[in-house]
Amino acid sequence: MRQLIFKLSLFTACSVAAAGASAQANKEPSELQVQVWAAACMACHGTNGKAEGAGRPLAGQPADTLIKILNFAKSGYYAGLIMPQIAKGYSEDELKRIAIYFSQIK
Repeated sequence: MRQLIFKLSLFTACSVAAAGASAQANKEPSELQVQVWAAACMACHGTNGKAEGAGRPLAGQPADTLIKILNFAKSGYYAGLIMPQIAKGYSEDELKRIAIYFSQIK
């Protein structure tokens, strides 16, 4: 399980790096770009944020709530092992777009 999480995290980090370079060239990220950013969350929160089992679902949650949680994680106020580390890799705007993405999934 740890190896799977490590591989997913490594893939996500590479995707984020490639996506960041692309986003800098184009001011407005595409929906695909936002989905790539959101993929980091899906390892724990399920495909498209529809968690089954222990993970909390993100799909359909209010964007404002998700933004607050992501900002808490990024700032270190959220006590977790993985989420704070992932959140630190995103800008405020990227976190906002990720939150909006999950809030729009029904």
